[in-house]
Amino acid sequence: MADKQSSGAHILLTGGAGYIGSHVAVVLLEAGYDVTILDNFANSSPVAVERISEIAGRKPHLIRADLSDRDSMEAIAAQIMATGLDGAVHLAGLKAVGESVEQPARYYDQNINSTLNLIEILKICQAPVVVFSSSATVYGELNDSPVAESALTGPTNPYGMTKLFNEQILADQARADGAWKVVNLRYFNPVGAHPSGCIGEDPLGIPNNLFPFVAQVAVGRRKLLKIFGGDYPTGDGTGVRDYIHVMDLAEGHRMALDHALSREEGFVQAINLGSGRGNSVLEVVDAFGEAAGCSIPYEIAPRRSGDVAEIYADASLASDLLGWHPTRVLADMCRDHWAWQSLNPQGYGPAGENGEACT
Repeated sequence: MADKQSSGAHILLTGGAGYIGSHVAVVLLEAGYDVTILDNFANSSPVAVERISEIAGRKPHLIRADLSDRDSMEAIAAQIMATGLDGAVHLAGLKAVGESVEQPARYYDQNINSTLNLIEILKICQAPVVVFSSSATVYGELNDSPVAESALTGPTNPYGMTKLFNEQILADQARADGAWKVVNLRYFNPVGAHPSGCIGEDPLGIPNNLFPFVAQVAVGRRKLLKIFGGDYPTGDGTGVRDYIHVMDLAEGHRMALDHALSREEGFVQAINLGSGRGNSVLEVVDAFGEAAGCSIPYEIAPRRSGDVAEIYADASLASDLLGWHPTRVLADMCRDHWAWQSLNPQGYGPAGENGEACT
């Protein structure tokens, strides 16, 4: 079968203006894919789409719509049908763990309906290929590290449950119709930014994750970092997590898509994307301070309920099946994340709203 990538396959990228989506868009455009971004900009900025075009030297198509809205589904499909479609990379959805605990019904509504509607769009367009943005949260607290795809699943929050439910929905669709090709990418902790500093993570409100919080402390937006737990059975007492550079992650999506499009028969496959090693919170703080040329003030706070001492991936399947290997280390993650934050201290903020180019 001919390589669809080399022939300019058309891919629907849901959530393509978000943090991970914007980096995936750049990688796909640079690889020769024709990309349509679908985003409602609830947690992202239209400026990211302009920056994607600047970096890649090619413009993605753009559909501004809410994928979870059933009434929009047929209109979305009609727009895409005009140019044909070969598959989708599905990143649309709400993603804050804490918020999902406070607003579970909203998360189930948005995240699951988005997937159900995407399936209908792909049926209409006769493009039964999906690379789904899943998460290591599907594993919960049930496994020792390194965690392989065969490990037990048991999410501890509604966000993680929506990821697991969506994996099951897509797997059931593939089993019901043998033409469907589904890759569920379970990734660990995406960090960093495009090395240009033009696109990166721009969380609304108080960041939920370590890297953007540290970056905002370094740039002066926040006074100090609160580290939850300093007495874990780890090397320095702080939690250990598997961090993966967002560009390595984006390349993993492209390779998963290449793999799916090149297969003749339908299949379902879960694949971990992670570095295969762990870094502690204090290691991240020290490395980020070195990249930013400043010390990061912090204080140790009590542990949070549900946090585990250590978790990192067994990423050997991604290597064996896709030929994927992460190439960037912690210093690269910190350097690129700081480049983004220092060039864009308020994120896409006021400058972005004025449509200014990244310089």
